[in-house]
Amino acid sequence: MLKRVFKEKPDYAFHLAAHFANQNSVDNPETDLMVNGMGTSKVLEYANLVGVKRFVYSSSGCGVYGLDSKMPFEEHDISISLHTPYQVTKLLGELYTNYFYNLYDLPIVNARFFNVYGPGEVPGKYRNVIPNFFYWAMNKRALPITGDGTETRDWTYVDDIINGLLAMGIKEEAVGEAINLGSGKEHRVIDLANMVNELTDNEAGVIYVERRDWDVKTRLLSSIEKAKKLLNYQPQMEFEDGLKRVHEWFVENWEHITRSAEF
Repeated sequence: MLKRVFKEKPDYAFHLAAHFANQNSVDNPETDLMVNGMGTSKVLEYANLVGVKRFVYSSSGCGVYGLDSKMPFEEHDISISLHTPYQVTKLLGELYTNYFYNLYDLPIVNARFFNVYGPGEVPGKYRNVIPNFFYWAMNKRALPITGDGTETRDWTYVDDIINGLLAMGIKEEAVGEAINLGSGKEHRVIDLANMVNELTDNEAGVIYVERRDWDVKTRLLSSIEKAKKLLNYQPQMEFEDGLKRVHEWFVENWEHITRSAEF
């Protein structure tokens, strides 16, 4: 497949594919390493052979920063004290892109995503909390919160992420850099649950369940000052409005979603 794609000699490569989710990586660490480690290495090799003008790698701001990183997370303050194979292999991907940049002058950019959400993501065992919350709420089930609900996340709307990625593809100042793409705002999980329940008229409320062993970060918040400076990045979507768009998509595509959900 890679040979077929790169035979077309693309000018730009946006490497967004991954073995996704922390729990998935804990359950399947070897697959995670092969896909996120070896897979990224192979894509870089082909991109270098055809001489792409830009290689943008989707890293994880939720992964490469650790408990020893200060908040809001700034790009220089990464951690090697990580808690899941997914976090390890996302950082490994950045090390590989930097290697190709340093040795071969491949023009790379490392994009560190924070909690991306938006229409189009179906719920499932290894999917994100927002589509899962909407699925359970529309089935009139209580929303499970791992922890006490005061945990925060930096949820970032997909359109804002795309704008940041496209800027990374053309801004010369971005080459060789790692750049956070987040909203620069944190929201509590309990507030998310309440908003989802309100949008769906779900009266089942919430339930509190035991925190997962690897889920040790009670807060996530990105610094997006570097993105603003280098990319002119300005997130546009307010969290509440983004959730309304996700709900609208769920309503419009409910039959497809119920067929596709895998728990």
